[in-house]
Amino acid sequence: MSQEFDYDLVIIGAGVGGHGAALHAVSRGLRAAIIEAADMGGTCVNRGCIPSKALLAASGRVRELRNAHHLKSLGIQVGSVDFDRSAIASHASNIVEKLQGDLTNSLKRLKVDIIRGWAKVAGTQKVTITTDSGEQTITAKDIILSPGSIPFVPPGIEVDGKTVFTSDQGVKLDWLPDWVAIIGSGYIGLEFSDIYSALGCEITMIEALDQLMPGFDRDIAKLAERILIAPRDIETHVGIYAKRVIPGTPVVIELANFKTKEDVDVIEVDACLVATGRIPATQNLGLESVGVEIDRRGFIPVNDAMAVLSAGEVVPHLWAIGDANGKMMLAHAASAQGIVAVDNICEQPREVDYRSIPAAAFTHPEISYVGMTETAAKELGDTEGFEIGAVRSYFKGNSKAIAEGEADGIAKLIYRKDTGEVLGVHIIGLHASDLIHEASAAIANRQSVHTLAHLVHAHPTLSEVLDEAYKRAIA
Repeated sequence: MSQEFDYDLVIIGAGVGGHGAALHAVSRGLRAAIIEAADMGGTCVNRGCIPSKALLAASGRVRELRNAHHLKSLGIQVGSVDFDRSAIASHASNIVEKLQGDLTNSLKRLKVDIIRGWAKVAGTQKVTITTDSGEQTITAKDIILSPGSIPFVPPGIEVDGKTVFTSDQGVKLDWLPDWVAIIGSGYIGLEFSDIYSALGCEITMIEALDQLMPGFDRDIAKLAERILIAPRDIETHVGIYAKRVIPGTPVVIELANFKTKEDVDVIEVDACLVATGRIPATQNLGLESVGVEIDRRGFIPVNDAMAVLSAGEVVPHLWAIGDANGKMMLAHAASAQGIVAVDNICEQPREVDYRSIPAAAFTHPEISYVGMTETAAKELGDTEGFEIGAVRSYFKGNSKAIAEGEADGIAKLIYRKDTGEVLGVHIIGLHASDLIHEASAAIANRQSVHTLAHLVHAHPTLSEVLDEAYKRAIA
């Protein structure tokens, strides 16, 4: 521990990334402080992963209990199913409050100093903190920036937080609009469409690009559209963008063709959720004091060790993790980056293996993936001179899925034909978010389908969907 500075490590931002970095710093023997201007836990705990999953859990139960056809096939009959919106909202907020407390207590228990206020870099190894009572400056041998992100609101859209809102307000579930427009069909839009449709809302989904779920593997997206959108009270507009959104009763949305910009239609709905992604919260961090410029999208440039760069050169003792650097905007990626940054601070070189980091949408059924899409894998193969293979296995052939009466879904495996190395796995189906981790471990260890195909999976389990995919790859 250095005696020249107030702390060995100061972390700006107490989200999942900052929290993980702080815990790892203590395990490495560093004296650490974490500074937070808003809510402990950041986006994930307060406005993202945690409350949205609580809402999905509750609304998913409602959907399941109201699916009389499915229950009847299992020999079950239920009467009318009612729910209390405010109680569902309280379920989410109570979990947020608990996890906030758990996170804060874990830091206190390890003697990490928690400082409340707005922090800025004030020069090399210096941080200023502004609070209601004034300003103070502290020194640290190293500084990690973990400021997170905020919802992106496109031009022309006015957010009032009530009738037109982002996911930050949406997770509070203050009310259930009869008709809600959702702008964007990525993870956030899909999950909220799942929540709202389960609770009886009519939905209009507006996607500016020429296909729904543009970030997903095409085979998965096509099946997801058939399972998650077509049977539900959801209409879709593709290749159309919300040129203007005016809050009120009703909300007025002016639609235009995304390519030509020509006006298409005007719709009036009860509410509008803006689910157009997130942007880094990198303004007013004092980066100019150390000669750092954010890129045109607002991201802080870093190298693979998470060290901040200025004109391509490492800025000594300054690191950036999580959504702020734009490498992979996922909470668990931020946590991994925090651990890597601390290890590099301690002169134990490490990098993040992004290809092995999984992602999931917690819809019903779930979607998950790890590694490359088929398109990206083909591009890599063309560059490096190898052919790829792609095989699919189906939940409808899985004994456990059949027994559950939930056999919609596929697992898609992408691999190198020469070595058999797994390059990507994409799943839609029951418990996809749990199943993906076997594939994540396989990619992390650069395993081959020739090895994986001979592993033994318990029967009957959903994991046999992946077992079948591995075996098909070597058939």
